[in-house]
Amino acid sequence: MVNKRSKNEIKRQQILDAAVTLFTEHGYAATSMDLIAKNADVSKQTVYSHFGSKDELFSASVEYKCESLNILDLSLHDLSDPQAVLLKLAQNFTEFITSKEACAVHKICVFESTSYPQVSEIFYKAGPLRIINEVTLLMAKLHQQKILVIENPRHAASQFLNMMKGELWMQTEFNIKERISPEEVEEYLRNSVAFFIRGYAIK
Repeated sequence: MVNKRSKNEIKRQQILDAAVTLFTEHGYAATSMDLIAKNADVSKQTVYSHFGSKDELFSASVEYKCESLNILDLSLHDLSDPQAVLLKLAQNFTEFITSKEACAVHKICVFESTSYPQVSEIFYKAGPLRIINEVTLLMAKLHQQKILVIENPRHAASQFLNMMKGELWMQTEFNIKERISPEEVEEYLRNSVAFFIRGYAIK
């Protein structure tokens, strides 16, 4: 039974890896379950046994990409050092939103929203909304532990995430060739985190 579960997990990962690549390179409409099965080296029946529909697989692919970058992996951090916790979150989030996959899926949502309106909603729920919800919980914990004064954790989460996008995200979105350096990005994130903490500091 253990070996069977292990094989199922391996096949599931193969399917997700293939799906992420194909959705990124070809878009939602041009990516079929047959093509995903072929690229994952599994049968079409196996794909459907793990994911009941293309919509479900698309959603799982977005979640899988988020998890692979450990955007919300803050469980090992001591919340008493909000600078370290929030800076790590900012770095992970920036890496995700400027990744090739995230930018490609964002463009897919824009270009295919008329023909496939569910695609944007699936992406929003599996990616951005999930991240906002998790960061909201983090903000609530910082308030509950009296580390920062955050009376509206949801607003604070949105403020934090939007602040961290910065110039690099805009340059990536518009496919600008010359972009700010990694050193400038790091300095921006550190300054933004410090600014955020000052805004919610205990007076």
